[in-house]
Amino acid sequence: MNRLLLACVCCAATLSVAAQQPLYFVNGTPADDIASIPPDDIELVEELPADEETIARFGPRASNGVILITLRYDEPARFEADSLSFGNYIARRVRWEAHEPAARVVLRYRITTEGQTIVEDELESTDNRLKRRVLKAVEEAPRWRPARKNGRAVESEGVLRIQLPEGKRMPRQIELVIR
Repeated sequence: MNRLLLACVCCAATLSVAAQQPLYFVNGTPADDIASIPPDDIELVEELPADEETIARFGPRASNGVILITLRYDEPARFEADSLSFGNYIARRVRWEAHEPAARVVLRYRITTEGQTIVEDELESTDNRLKRRVLKAVEEAPRWRPARKNGRAVESEGVLRIQLPEGKRMPRQIELVIR
């Protein structure tokens, strides 16, 4: 198959997949990408069929249906102490030398209506020393600007993943098989 024909087939396949996508609205605003929305932030999902009423309301792009997503907030919580992310902020405050073994901590946290970070659950911890240091850094972190819904502060959640030292791979898990 020549390159031009292959490119046309790939392009047609991409268009056909895109054409089969429903139309997404997040908090009333059209959205192309919903994959980055954390599932815990979703309050309600409503699926509208590709019928005459839906197409009349939303236009021809709704010919594959419409998915309306309502988030638990209108404006997400923002950690304004770091331009990149809460995870980067915490990682920079944890002392973990390059010669130390690679370790990871994953925590679920809640941001209160006052902007305080409360650790709710330990999802993973490969080293208790790193966990203690991460918990201390979270406790000492500046407050967030809380999420807002209808102009009022609301609680929100997040997941913090810290793996140190940066760039060092985690050791493979050893599996013991007894026969």
